Amino acid sequence: MKTKHVVDLTDLTHEELLSVIRLANRIRENPEAYAQACRGKILATLFYEPSTRTQMSFQTAMLRLGGRIIGFDNPQNSSVAKGESLKDTVTVVGGYADIIAIRHPSEGTAAAASMYSAAPIINAGDGGHLHPTQTLTDVVTLYNEMGTLENLTIGLCGDLKNGRTVHSLIKTMSTFKGNRFVLISTPELTIPQYIKDIIIASECSFTQVRSLAQAIPELDVLYMTRIQRERFGSEEEYQKQNGVFVLDKAKLKNAKKTMRILHPLPRVDEIDVEVDYDERAKYFEQTVYGMYGRMALIMTMLEKSDRTPAPRLRSTHPFSCSNPRCITQSEKYLPALFREAGGDMLLCRYCDSRTLI
Repeated sequence: MKTKHVVDLTDLTHEELLSVIRLANRIRENPEAYAQACRGKILATLFYEPSTRTQMSFQTAMLRLGGRIIGFDNPQNSSVAKGESLKDTVTVVGGYADIIAIRHPSEGTAAAASMYSAAPIINAGDGGHLHPTQTLTDVVTLYNEMGTLENLTIGLCGDLKNGRTVHSLIKTMSTFKGNRFVLISTPELTIPQYIKDIIIASECSFTQVRSLAQAIPELDVLYMTRIQRERFGSEEEYQKQNGVFVLDKAKLKNAKKTMRILHPLPRVDEIDVEVDYDERAKYFEQTVYGMYGRMALIMTMLEKSDRTPAPRLRSTHPFSCSNPRCITQSEKYLPALFREAGGDMLLCRYCDSRTLI
């Protein structure tokens, strides 16, 4: 692998990603052959915010590979409740485990953790930023259900502003030729500018619409997402957005017979339960594809990993990230790391947010 850690799925080259997908399919076809692939290895799951599918998928993946698991699913049951820093937690756990999956509500946490862990870090979701293993789940599903990762018209509907699964999926699928994105959201929940910049810089294209019914006839893939209550500042703000987009049988009448419906789950009320029985609905199968994808990723990372800690980095600029949800806002010891984005603009290397100088 070109990097030790997987903070973003684009940390894998195209060939590495396709290799992981193919391995996932081989495991799915013959799981017994891989039942001891990680014997003697330990996965640590550090989940600072709630999770069902992602955490259990990682745990099941490691157990099915013959490995073991440690970790926590509530930071209040760990030394985090005593004020322990992210740096100290991952430094210690990186000495216990062979690989770490981390989920955290602050954006850029996985990038920060990768600076201090001797064990490889897998980003299991960092706030509203990225969720690469959900995207791995998505691309394994698409590869099997669509037969290709190219020349697809992909509709993404719902909370595109805070939806880390959406951001990761667009970043990955924009690296495959011919893909087109239809972004379906309210003006308040539109996609962040840095994601638009990524699409523009690729050979892909996008359109923005406000109507799911209007967009659905042209789609090869519909990626539904929930409106995330936990990302809003108030219940009033949440209620203004909740229930705006709902997929039901009536809307599906105008969809292609070959279209596939994906959802990262959990579902609230954005997909009517009657849709579950439509042959185009693949969101439950998607969760199983994801387990095999995580098994393949864990195997690949452990085969290529070493225990060398990352070199200590120094601040690149005398500025702070302007994103109030960035991990640098709470973990003050982190060096200020930015990429030049032209003119008076910097991009935070933790959370990708823009900062004017």
